[in-house]
Amino acid sequence: MEGTRTYSWVDPQEMAKLSREMHGLEFSRHLLDAGEAGIMPIAATLGFRLAEIEPGHAVLVGEVGEHLYNPIGIVHGGVAATLLDSAAGYAVQTTVPVGSTYTTLDLSVHYLRPLTADVGTLRATGEVINRGRRTALAHAEIRDAKDRLLAHATSSCMVFTTDA
Repeated sequence: MEGTRTYSWVDPQEMAKLSREMHGLEFSRHLLDAGEAGIMPIAATLGFRLAEIEPGHAVLVGEVGEHLYNPIGIVHGGVAATLLDSAAGYAVQTTVPVGSTYTTLDLSVHYLRPLTADVGTLRATGEVINRGRRTALAHAEIRDAKDRLLAHATSSCMVFTTDA
């Protein structure tokens, strides 16, 4: 069986510019309020959306499908890692001041169960554990529709200033 998938996203450079002009929490809430109109390329590609945003906290939700499968019939581990990195990153984003941004320094992922198309809606939740002046530490986890923990990760991020 063959399939096709079509999707669209917003200009990531426009959104990056906007992110540096707003406090991270304000920008994250803008993305949440924009819904489909604010979907970033990676979220559109994987089929996830921002569902909740609070200071130091973020939730992504979505479904996985066969378009994300590897040759052995399960969702590729890189998809889970990307969701975990994104959830942790969104949580860190809420702490970033105007004129600054962040990037992941490292991500340590632990896979507990396979992700398949039949797990239902996934929730990737990110929480800031510690926010220093130049680094932030966050934890993220992916749970299925039955609230089973499928994977979790810790992420450290570097926060730095940019030209707005």
